[in-house]
Amino acid sequence: MPIFSASDGTRLAYHLRGRGGEPLAVVPGGPMRASEYLGDLGGLTAHRRLALLDLRGTGDSEAPADPATYRCDRMVEDLEVWRDHMGLEHMDLLAHSAGAALAMLYAARHPQRIRRLVLVTPNPSALGLRAVAEDRLAAARLRAGEPWFGRAFPAFRAWLTGEADFDDVFLPFFHGRWDDTARAHTDAELRQTNEEAGERYFAEGAFTPDATRKALAALTAPVLVYAGALDGWPSPAVARRTAEAFPHAECAVQPGAAHYPWLDDPERFVGRTLAFLDR
Repeated sequence: MPIFSASDGTRLAYHLRGRGGEPLAVVPGGPMRASEYLGDLGGLTAHRRLALLDLRGTGDSEAPADPATYRCDRMVEDLEVWRDHMGLEHMDLLAHSAGAALAMLYAARHPQRIRRLVLVTPNPSALGLRAVAEDRLAAARLRAGEPWFGRAFPAFRAWLTGEADFDDVFLPFFHGRWDDTARAHTDAELRQTNEEAGERYFAEGAFTPDATRKALAALTAPVLVYAGALDGWPSPAVARRTAEAFPHAECAVQPGAAHYPWLDDPERFVGRTLAFLDR
């Protein structure tokens, strides 16, 4: 497990998995969930060497002396130090969910360091796009034929409208297939997540959408925005709006997938991602 020091001295860890060669740098979401949850990204390790970063205060990385550095924009420099540590002039970067917000800020600040960028079910808060409850409910209604829908949907709606707290009963909405793999994945989430850090990740001041959009409009690297057809945040429509922020972007929507497409259909996810990376 390689270790490097961030600019403030915090020791950060990352994990190398898969074949040799230049790595695909991977930023986890959560927010602030250890990279362990990404696994082998549906078997992508059979084709590419993955370098999976544990963000500060998660997984095997140290907690910083200053908790304010958990804010998304404060960690952009961690990615740049990481790139330099790995000896990469340019890097292929893949980010999932909340990690995509960090990757967008990095691409805006260091566009010359991005060779290809993959944003998997990305949180587009860095672009000023916000979650809309009705979008998430519309995606949830697509699951009306599932045996768990009758109990899950009212609880999900109550949570989205602020009438109730988060309830595990609606976790199936985040997965295209609610099977043993999905259950194990969700069971591990609490152990893998730094909740204090997650609460600070999107803190006020983290994003300046107009400036970010202006910077990303000059990005020359190809970008793939990867969405799940059953995901409510981002919905496929929001994923397409996210892709529009980049001059050289394409949007792929995986049928039958929700927020973790590499679990829902590993073969399709790996095939589409490799087609972009190896083009």
